Amino acid sequence: MKKKYLLASTPILLGAICFVIYSLIGSSVEPDGTLIEPFFLINLSYLFVFSGVLTIFLISSVSFIKRISN
Repeated sequence: MKKKYLLASTPILLGAICFVIYSLIGSSVEPDGTLIEPFFLINLSYLFVFSGVLTIFLISSVSFIKRISN
């Protein structure tokens, strides 16, 4: 695998790690009724996955266009 695709797929891996960490941490309800849950990990994971997919799409599009022009 080329380095550019490996570098572009790193955010997807980070997004998957955020999903796993969110699952492992879990949520709890305090005695006063406060919900304790790491909601920020959900947003981060979606952001990482979206940026990784977008980057891979752009890199593959540029490589395809360069291959056609040659």
